[in-house]
Amino acid sequence: QVQLVESGGGLVQAGGSLRLSCTASGDIFSINYMGWYRQAPGKQRELVASITRGTTNYADSVKGRFTISTISRDNAKNTVYLQMNSLKPEDTAVYYCSTKKWGVDYWGQGTQVTVSS
Repeated sequence: QVQLVESGGGLVQAGGSLRLSCTASGDIFSINYMGWYRQAPGKQRELVASITRGTTNYADSVKGRFTISTISRDNAKNTVYLQMNSLKPEDTAVYYCSTKKWGVDYWGQGTQVTVSS
């Protein structure tokens, strides 16, 4: 089992910045993929950014504004960050951290990001 806990969401004005954190714990040995997704009201959940063995991938809508990174402190915990700059009202959504292991998807509880205009 893998547990994911997100933090760092909040309310920010357009043009501002936030950094989201997600700590993975439990059976995280050999996890290679971690991603950030978001879901706005009335919309489907979408991939924002992911990192796989150091290779990053971004949605076109956030390229140049968001940065994903990871820190592995030991085999017990792994943290993935999403630095979000130049935020826009359309970035408003619940942001979820996700990972996969042995074909099973794991999700965090989500953290709300609200960008006011």
